Amino acid sequence: MSEKNNSNPAIAGSLILVVLLWGGNNAGTKWLVGAWPPVFTGMTRFLFAGIILLGVLRFTKLLGEFQPLSSGQRRQLWLRGGFGLAAYTIVFCWALRLTAASHVALYIGASPIWALLVEGRPGKNWSSVRRYGAALLAVTGVFVLFWPALKNSSYNPVGECCGLGSSLLWANYNHQSRILARTIHGVEVAANAMWMSGVWLLPIALIEIFLHGFVLDAPHLGIQSLAILFGGVVPYAMWNSALRHWQTSRVMLFNNFIPLSTTIWAHYALGEPITPTFCAAMVLIVAGVALGQMDWSKIFKEPESF
Repeated sequence: MSEKNNSNPAIAGSLILVVLLWGGNNAGTKWLVGAWPPVFTGMTRFLFAGIILLGVLRFTKLLGEFQPLSSGQRRQLWLRGGFGLAAYTIVFCWALRLTAASHVALYIGASPIWALLVEGRPGKNWSSVRRYGAALLAVTGVFVLFWPALKNSSYNPVGECCGLGSSLLWANYNHQSRILARTIHGVEVAANAMWMSGVWLLPIALIEIFLHGFVLDAPHLGIQSLAILFGGVVPYAMWNSALRHWQTSRVMLFNNFIPLSTTIWAHYALGEPITPTFCAAMVLIVAGVALGQMDWSKIFKEPESF
């Protein structure tokens, strides 16, 4: 679909709002997993968000036409989409329990780099140099985040490992989603993956509740409800709308601002400090993502190979 210049400010504004909502969602989840079992928190969020999103798609045309799924497509959604998102959710929620929300968001921000490495083998061309140069910058940023945990006992190395693991699993989930989107509408992939991941996680969540229980009060239920609606349904709908008008690479550039949004939310809402180590790591990882994602050949007219 061609871009319309008169809609560009509205699309950019909606993506900025998405970034702010997802940053707030990460901070809210960090607060929730302090009292709620981590897997239970992620399970309920994706289960209800997926059901709501699927209902909007099924009974309205706000997100496009609803397309019935074949048995083969459903099987692939269970194995690729639902299971992949469930695995990510377990590690992501435990990372938020064990380390700072800003750290987890920054690890997730590095996920496009891991996807780039999977997409192509090393070659004698500038594209490969950019890809592996970007990976080197991102890995250096990850090491900077890990360094205090290795030197200072007050930091939790398990939490940092979970943060890195969630980054890798998020890249895998997006890779699986791209495969599914070849034959299934993108919103249907997301909606079904959400509620299917909730079903995958349900047994673990029930075990968590049986062993540890959880706080059932208005503040926690309120934050979770807001996260389901404004951390799942609304921002994804706006994100998908932007993808219908802009190129994917252009939309994905806004993803790089989510760590900054999360950091600001976590700092003012949760009191998390903004450390020099985090700032240095952010510069390295964002630089790596920019180097890997931007089409520098159009800027510098670089040759294909050397």
